[in-house]
Amino acid sequence: MNNLIYLDNSATSFPKPEEVYKYMDEFYRKHGVNPGRSGFDAAIETEEIIHTTRKMLTELFNGDDPNRLTFSYNASDSLNMILQGIAQKGDHVVTTMLEHNSVLRPLYHLQESGIIETTHVSFDENGFVHPDDIKKAIKKNTKMVVLNHSSNVIGTVQPLKEVGAICKQMGVYFIVDASQSAGAIPIDVVDMSIDALVFTGHKCLMGPTGIGGSYVTKDLPVKGTRFGGTGVRSAQKTHLTQYPYRLECGTLNIVGVAGLNAGVKWVQKQGMKNLHDQEYKLYNKLRNAMNDLENVTVYCGNNTKNQSPVLSINIKGFESGDVGTLLDVDYNIASRTGLQCAPLVHVKLGTDKIHGTVRFSLGPLNIEEHIDKAIEAVKDIASIPR
Repeated sequence: MNNLIYLDNSATSFPKPEEVYKYMDEFYRKHGVNPGRSGFDAAIETEEIIHTTRKMLTELFNGDDPNRLTFSYNASDSLNMILQGIAQKGDHVVTTMLEHNSVLRPLYHLQESGIIETTHVSFDENGFVHPDDIKKAIKKNTKMVVLNHSSNVIGTVQPLKEVGAICKQMGVYFIVDASQSAGAIPIDVVDMSIDALVFTGHKCLMGPTGIGGSYVTKDLPVKGTRFGGTGVRSAQKTHLTQYPYRLECGTLNIVGVAGLNAGVKWVQKQGMKNLHDQEYKLYNKLRNAMNDLENVTVYCGNNTKNQSPVLSINIKGFESGDVGTLLDVDYNIASRTGLQCAPLVHVKLGTDKIHGTVRFSLGPLNIEEHIDKAIEAVKDIASIPR
């Protein structure tokens, strides 16, 4: 484990910065009490850390009201609440073939229930969705456009500002899944006309698993779909409609919020651009090398702009799962194989018929030696006689 070369950061960033581990431990030992329920000092201090984290993330996304930054288990959790809280019978939703199952499955269930109809816009040979194609898909009854900012399979970063402007012009809501980009790529909910931005804490924001959330602007009417304790107005029979309570109930994952707090501070201290430049340099070395290897197919690997450090490949004559096993057992390299929870990407690429791809996803703690060893490993496997 100590020598593991971890190239699966799109699943979760690992390891976390030491500051995150340390702060989570210290926080939970001193402030592991229920916030917002009592007036003693420790509870008040815990609530203050939660509010500070709301404020920090709101500022990161250029929002204007920290109370509208709500916490959940993860991005899938928030997407379920938002999509189900907006959709009404007869609505039409525009999304894309780049989406993760965190978007595809809630929309599918809404469609199968007879509530909505859905259009999936395709992407081009380089992995990008054209804003004009989004515009063409919008109909009179379109309620919202749901878009993955950065693909977890091919790493392409979609043009949020252009799509947001179209949504604003045509009077439809714009929902963005920033699971793979929040903390790595600047996001401005105002400039990009985003109505709801959904994030997870355990990837580019360098926090732990089990914490995520969303920022919902004042223009988006999300109906609450969960009800329970809030710690305030306990005599009221119905769940509170004001934020953050509208999308939160029960005790928060406070140690997760603390870890997210530490992760965001670490990202800000390092500098988002510095981290991205470092990752991109390594990604470019990996991409160029893979493109030059015989018997290796690289998917959407010609792009050098608007790209996250994610690369999907296949080796001729091998199942992706078998390549992943060889990388793990023989080279101690962690990758992700299969459909990566984004099946329509593979339908478009044609890799659904060959059980997906081998994905390498880089993070801020990867070094050049990791990339060199990954290149040599793939080269060795690709040279095995079939």
